[in-house]
Amino acid sequence: MEEISVYLFLGFLESGKTKFIQETLEDERMEDGGRTLLLVCEEGEEEYDPSRFAVKHVGIEYLDDVGDLTQSNLSFFMRKHRAGRVVVEYNGMWLLQQFFDAMPENWVVNQMMSFFDANTFINFNQNMRQLVFDKVQLTQLVVFNRFKGEFAKEDFHKVVRGISRRPDIVYEYVGGKAEYDDIEDPLPFDVNAPIIEIEDRDFAFFYRDLSENPKQYIGKKVSFKGMAAVSKKVGAGAIVIGRFIMTCCEADIAYDGFALKTNGLIEGVATKDWLKVVAEVGYGYSPVYRQQGPVLSAEKIERCEPLPKDESVATYY
Repeated sequence: MEEISVYLFLGFLESGKTKFIQETLEDERMEDGGRTLLLVCEEGEEEYDPSRFAVKHVGIEYLDDVGDLTQSNLSFFMRKHRAGRVVVEYNGMWLLQQFFDAMPENWVVNQMMSFFDANTFINFNQNMRQLVFDKVQLTQLVVFNRFKGEFAKEDFHKVVRGISRRPDIVYEYVGGKAEYDDIEDPLPFDVNAPIIEIEDRDFAFFYRDLSENPKQYIGKKVSFKGMAAVSKKVGAGAIVIGRFIMTCCEADIAYDGFALKTNGLIEGVATKDWLKVVAEVGYGYSPVYRQQGPVLSAEKIERCEPLPKDESVATYY
C-alpha cells in the first residue's frame, strides 16, 4: 500500500494548535493537488474556517472520545476522503501510544510538533508531568505560545531538555515576535576527567560529540559499553565498537561505532558481542570510515552482559 504521511500537532487545549494548522492550510505552498484528511481530536474556542484554506481538498473529521480512535475508523476516513496525507490536531489528554496503536499500517509519521501556552506550561508540568512528557519525548519542535518578557527561558528549556535533547524550541511572544532557543546544554559527561566515563544512556551524545569534535578527545581515555562488529575490511587486530542509535524515530535506527584497535587484549570477538572498553582516543585513517576519523586504542577490554532490549538502542532523550 502507498505510504500516507501523517503530520501530528500536539499540545493541550488552547495551546495554539488550531491557529497554526489553519495558517498552514491557508499557505498556497501547501497546495499540491492532493487530498488532505484533517483529524480533529478536540475542539477549543477557535474553529477552522475552510473557506480560507488555500489547500482545496480538505476533509475534516472530529473524534470526541478516545474510544473512537480505532484503526477501522481511521481507515474509513481515509477512504471516505480519498486522502493522501493526514493532519492531526491531537487531544492533549490522550496519550500518543493510543494514536500509534490505532494507525493503519501504511500511515507514517512525517512530522511532529508540540504547542504549549507559556502561561500554564510550568503548572501543567508540575501537575500533569506524564502528559507533558508524552507530548515532548518524540517531537521535533516545541513552541511556547503567548510568551512574555518576564518569563525565564531557562525554566522552560530545562523542562524540555530534561525529557529530550532532540527538539528545537521556539518562544513566540505576545505580538508575534518569535525567538529560537539558543541555550547551550552541557554534555552529560566530564570530558576533562582522567577517564571519561560514558553512562549507557549517554552513548548517543558521546558518539555525536566525538564524531563532530574529535580534536578535544585526542589523547584522552574513555570508558563505555558497546556492541562489537567484526569484519575483515576493518583490518587485522581491529573491530568496530558502537551501538544502534535512534536519531529521530524507529525508521532511522542504525548501527554506528568507532574503529577500535584491540591490541591483543581479547580474542574470539564476534559481531554482536557486548564489551566494556577503556581506550585512548586517537585520530587517523581507518577502513571503517574510508577516511580519517577517531581511532580508539584499547587499554582494557572485557566481555559484559548485553543491555536490556528496551535500553540497547541509544537515543538523544
